[in-house]
Amino acid sequence: MSYKNILRRLVFLVMVIWVAATIVFFIPRISSRNPVRERFAALARTGGFSPGDLETIIASYNTKFGLDKPLMEQYTDYLGSLARFDLGISMNQFPKTTSELIMEALPWTIGLLFVTTILSFIIGNLLGAMAAWPKTPDWLRNIATSFVLLQGVPPVLMGLLLIFFIGFRANLLPISGAHSIGVVPEFTLKFLLDVGKHQILPALALIFGSVGGWVLSMRGMGVTIQGEDYVLFAEHKGLGNSAIFKNYFLRNAMLPQVTGFALALGNLVVSAIVVEEIFGLPGLGTLLSKSIRVNDFLVIYGIVLFITIAIATLMVLVELLYPLLDPRISLEN
Repeated sequence: MSYKNILRRLVFLVMVIWVAATIVFFIPRISSRNPVRERFAALARTGGFSPGDLETIIASYNTKFGLDKPLMEQYTDYLGSLARFDLGISMNQFPKTTSELIMEALPWTIGLLFVTTILSFIIGNLLGAMAAWPKTPDWLRNIATSFVLLQGVPPVLMGLLLIFFIGFRANLLPISGAHSIGVVPEFTLKFLLDVGKHQILPALALIFGSVGGWVLSMRGMGVTIQGEDYVLFAEHKGLGNSAIFKNYFLRNAMLPQVTGFALALGNLVVSAIVVEEIFGLPGLGTLLSKSIRVNDFLVIYGIVLFITIAIATLMVLVELLYPLLDPRISLEN
């Protein structure tokens, strides 16, 4: 792959980030609502603010967050801040910045997403390949095919079902929180095991909610691959079933799935955010939900933009790595 093609895709990534940042900036400002006024008006209803004090506070916060400037000047300042990786200051948790809040929540989201994404992709594609492989035992093919039924159950509903049946009725696993109440967060085996125990149900919700789609798509690809010349040639050469399945059938059927993996990242990230809120995990999903409830608009914008940039970056990385998986694909053109 030439540096010219790499540069072209990096420029495309920058353009995607700029478009996303522009949309995130302008859409909320189309509305006539003032988030600062709404935030402090809600506080004023609880008492302790006189009308004069309220207007003074609102004016000072408008100045602090630059909301009193002309729109295009706000937009210019906004792009300059993004170039410095400055996503603004939280109104609800002042003086913490949006970047600090995201970095505090990000490890929980990455840990959950990384494990569930890899496991669902591997399990789903392996089951789908076995469901399509004609020499798979009938009992194993039936088990693999049954996972297709999970495709109709979204991760959010799957999480609620797991909470009710496994957490509430059977009382086998904790249903909320990142760790047990009273446990001091520290880097010890006991704490890590406690955290892992609390992650099982949300991880299962995401895995069961997405594995069915991988099984279905991989089964369709596997049925197509069966009649290809290279599979038939391998059979006529007398290769063993396991060698044909691994090196000719599974390997070639997996290639389109890698592209599907990049496209599915967006839905998986959104599902993970909602699942985090359901299970009370201190990740980006819970932070976003809390920010929406208190109208902490800079944190909301920052999280949405961060997720957009992350997904766009991952899709570009998958595109750059794809020729390494399939030598027939060239990015030189």
